[in-house]
Amino acid sequence: MPAVMAYDAGMSSSDTPPNRAAGRKSISVSLRPRALMTPPPRLAGAWAARVITLLPEAFPGILGHSLTGRALKDGLWTLETTDLRKYGEGRHRNVDDTPAGGGAGMVLRPDVMGRAIDDAMAGTPPDWPLLYLSPRGAPFSQAMAQDLAARPGVTMICGRFEGLDQRVIDHYRIQEVSLGDFVLTGGEIAAQAMIDAIVRLRPGVLGNAASTEEESFSEGLLEHPQYTRPAEWRGLTIPDVLTSGDHGRVAQWRREMAEQITRDRRPDLWETFEKRKTSQKRDRS
Repeated sequence: MPAVMAYDAGMSSSDTPPNRAAGRKSISVSLRPRALMTPPPRLAGAWAARVITLLPEAFPGILGHSLTGRALKDGLWTLETTDLRKYGEGRHRNVDDTPAGGGAGMVLRPDVMGRAIDDAMAGTPPDWPLLYLSPRGAPFSQAMAQDLAARPGVTMICGRFEGLDQRVIDHYRIQEVSLGDFVLTGGEIAAQAMIDAIVRLRPGVLGNAASTEEESFSEGLLEHPQYTRPAEWRGLTIPDVLTSGDHGRVAQWRREMAEQITRDRRPDLWETFEKRKTSQKRDRS
């Protein structure tokens, strides 16, 4: 790739000051386009995702494609990464150290993370969510995604190694969130999954608000089966009710299927759903 010429009004790479009387700007060569060298603009009213990570190059990743990518390009939401490495200690920018009390692995240092958090949270209101993606956190859910989508934005900390010094979590009152009962090598994949779940709930992203009203977890149930053309495929046909034109029967069938699938596959969700129905009936009586 050819080098991109980046213009800088500061000192040149030599020790000789530029001749300002001649009106020239010093020239330095960079392989990075100018658009990637300056921070992205913070758009008023756009939902904002801020991510503290050791792998800023991993973003936007999948978020830069399809509907979320189009919404990002259109300014419906913004994405900023804070490179934790640049806040590291010493010549090698160390960000971690051995666990107090001994043990395997390394722990992210509180002084390093504290500086990164202060910068990433600059200019945010007091109730701006600060999340740490951790396997010991509260499970991420559709309800949590809906709550975060209604806020102006969120800052996410992507963990690495054995985790983050507890003093940072306590000092900033960070909410720990887990994507599921498994362990990843870092929080970047979890952050992208969570941001995707949140951004798609923002106005204008999907283009059809009804899409988010009928899908899994919207009412505490898993989604009903979906079908499309052709009417017959490898001997399998679309259920007759879906081609009947009777919208009432279609709605009833979809509800029954959603309840049956939830009862069979997710007894935990079904139990919660049943309790909520019982509570609602009691409140109406």
